[in-house]
Amino acid sequence: MPEHEPQILGHCDTRFTAVRTAFEENFRDRGELGAAVAVTVDGTTVVDLWGGWADAARTRAWERDTLVNVWSTTKGPVALCAHMLADRGLLDLDAPVAVYWPEFAAAGKDKVLVRHLLSHRAGLSGPREPHSLDQLYDWEFTVRRLAATEPWWEPGTQSGYHALTYGFLVGEVVRRVSGLRPGAFLEREVTGPLGIDFTVGLPETEAGRAAELVHPPAASSSEQAAAFSQLSPEALAVLANPLVGATEANTPAWRAAEIPAANGHGTARAVAALYGIFAGRGAHDGHRILSPEAAERVREGQGSCRDLVLGAGFEQETEAGLGLWLSGPNGSYGPNPRAFGHDGFGGSCGLADPEAGVSLGYVMNRMGPHIANDPRKMALIDALYGAL
Repeated sequence: MPEHEPQILGHCDTRFTAVRTAFEENFRDRGELGAAVAVTVDGTTVVDLWGGWADAARTRAWERDTLVNVWSTTKGPVALCAHMLADRGLLDLDAPVAVYWPEFAAAGKDKVLVRHLLSHRAGLSGPREPHSLDQLYDWEFTVRRLAATEPWWEPGTQSGYHALTYGFLVGEVVRRVSGLRPGAFLEREVTGPLGIDFTVGLPETEAGRAAELVHPPAASSSEQAAAFSQLSPEALAVLANPLVGATEANTPAWRAAEIPAANGHGTARAVAALYGIFAGRGAHDGHRILSPEAAERVREGQGSCRDLVLGAGFEQETEAGLGLWLSGPNGSYGPNPRAFGHDGFGGSCGLADPEAGVSLGYVMNRMGPHIANDPRKMALIDALYGAL
C-alpha cells in the first residue's frame, strides 16, 4: 500500500461507512500522519478506527492502544469532575470561588463565581507576570499566582479563552472540595471504575504507547507578525505565559506534570467514552455518573460573544456552556446547535449530542494550524451526521 495511504484498522458498522471514507481521505488528502476516531450511538460503539504512524519518522505504526496528548479536549473530562461534585451537593456553581479557595478573593476577584471559571469568563486567560514552563509544571506555584492575579476584564461579562489556566482554576476548586486534583479524582471516580484509557498527564510506565506530536506547518515570519499584531493583551497573555507546542508536549517533564487544561492523554475510544457520558445524559455503560439534570447543565449557555482571546483568529461568535462549547450556528459539533464538545490544539475533538445519542472522539499526532474546526475533524463530523 502506498506510504500516503496507510492501512486502516478497526471496526466500522456498515451504516457509518462514510465515516471510514472520511477518515481514509484525511490521510490521502488532508495530511494525516497517525490518528484514530471512535463513535458511539446510544452507548454502543459503531466506529473504532485507527491507522497511520505514531512517530514523525514513520517507524512505529499507530496501534489500537496508542495514546496521544489531546490538548484542550482534556477540558471536557475536567469539567465533568466539577459537575460531579456539584451533583453531589458539594460544590455550588453559583457560589463565589473564594468560598472554596479563600486566597482567590485577592485583586478584586471576591465576586468571581465558579460558573465563570467553567465558562472562560473569569478574566484570567493568563497571569500578568511572565510564567515559565517550569513554573507551569509546579501546581502550587501556578495556583498561587493565579489567586493573586488581577483579572484582564470584568469577570462574568464576556468569554476569553483560558487555554492553560482553565485547568488550574477549575482543578484547584476540585482539589479544595474533594482533596484530589482532577487527574486523581477522574481516575478514582470515572476512568478507573469504567476502564477508560485516559489520564491527565501520562504515567512513565505508559510512555511506550505514546504517539509523538508533530508541529503544524510553519507560517512565514510575515504571517506570524501579522497574526501577532491583531492579538489582544488577553491573547498575548495566553501565548506568552508560557508558549507550548509539540516539542514541549513530547517531553517527560510535560507528561509528568498535571496540566488539566492541556495534557490529557488517551485514545479516541476513551475520548468518545468520556464525552459519551454527556451524550448519554449522565450515564455510560450502565453506570450513572451524573444525574440527567446535572448532565444537562453542562451545556447551559453563558452568552454568545466574540471571544476576547481568540477573536483575531476565530471571527465567529461562540458560546461557552459550563465547561464545553455549544455547536451553535457555526456547526462546530454538527448540525444540532445544542450539541457540544471541545477541540484540542492542532485538531483533536470530543463531541456530545444527547438528542442524537451520539458521541465522537478524534485524536491525531500531526497538528494542524487551526484554532478550532480543523478540516479533518469537520470531515468526520459531516460524515457522521450524514449517516444518522
